[in-house]
Amino acid sequence: MKWVTGIILAILVASSATGQTTQLRELDTDYSAQIWKAVGRIDFANRAMCSGTLIAKDLVLTAAHCLYQPGTDKLWPTESIVFRAGLRNGQAAATRGVQAAAAHAQYLPNEPLTEHNVAHDVALLRLSEPISSFEVPPFYLHDERVRPGPVSVVSYGRGRSNVQSRQKECQMLERFDDVFLFDCNVTFGSSGAPVFSHLNGRGRIISVVSGMMQIQGERRSVGMHLPERVIELKKQLRLQIAPPEAVARRLKVGNARNRSGAKFVRP
Repeated sequence: MKWVTGIILAILVASSATGQTTQLRELDTDYSAQIWKAVGRIDFANRAMCSGTLIAKDLVLTAAHCLYQPGTDKLWPTESIVFRAGLRNGQAAATRGVQAAAAHAQYLPNEPLTEHNVAHDVALLRLSEPISSFEVPPFYLHDERVRPGPVSVVSYGRGRSNVQSRQKECQMLERFDDVFLFDCNVTFGSSGAPVFSHLNGRGRIISVVSGMMQIQGERRSVGMHLPERVIELKKQLRLQIAPPEAVARRLKVGNARNRSGAKFVRP
C-alpha cells in the first residue's frame, strides 16, 4: 500500500533524529490532575470507553470510531454516552450527559485503518449542560503549522482506566497530507486522546489518537490534522438541531355575520 510504504520510508529517515521517549506516568498528584482535568473519559453504555477533551464549555473532542458500537456501523445511543472530565480514582471534576454527537461524515466505520479513515476519524460531542470554564478550563486547537518534533499525550487506557496517564514527551515523526505519525505509547482506551504541542505555554491540541500499527516491529500511533475537520463537525452538529415545528392557527376577525380569516404561524 502506497501510504504504508511512505510511512516506512519516513520512519527510516526519522529514526536517527528521534531519541528514547518517556513512558506513561499516572497523574498522581493534585497539581498535575488540575492541569489536565479537561481531558476525560467517555463511557458508552458502561460497555466501552474512550478518551476525550473539552474544547469549549459544551464540546468534547474524540475519535469518530469511538461513537460506533464495536464491529458495526451502528452508533451508540446518545443518551448512553457520559463524559467524565478529569476522572481520577472514581472522582470527576465534572460529569455530563450528551445531547448530540457527530462522527465525521466521511469516516467509514466498517473500513480498516486507511489514510482516508485516519484523516476523518474525528467526532464531537455536545454536552447536555455546559461545564464552567472556571471549573474546567478547556484546551484549544493548535492552528499553526505542525512540524516534526516533541509532543505529549494524556489518555485513559486499558489497565489504567480510572486515572489519566501522561506521556510527557514523544515524537511527531512525519506528516502525510492530513495524517500524522507518532511514536507515542497508546493502547485500547487511548482512542480519542489529545496529542498536545509543546509550544506557547499551555498545551494546544494538534491531533487526536486514531489507532496504532506495527511498522518493522515498532508500534506507531496515528492521528489527523484537526482544524478543518472540527469546523466541518461543528456544521454537522448544527444540522442535527431540528427547526421548530410551525403550527398554523387561525385568528378570527370580524363579527359573526362577516368573518374573514387571517393565518398566523407560531414557531
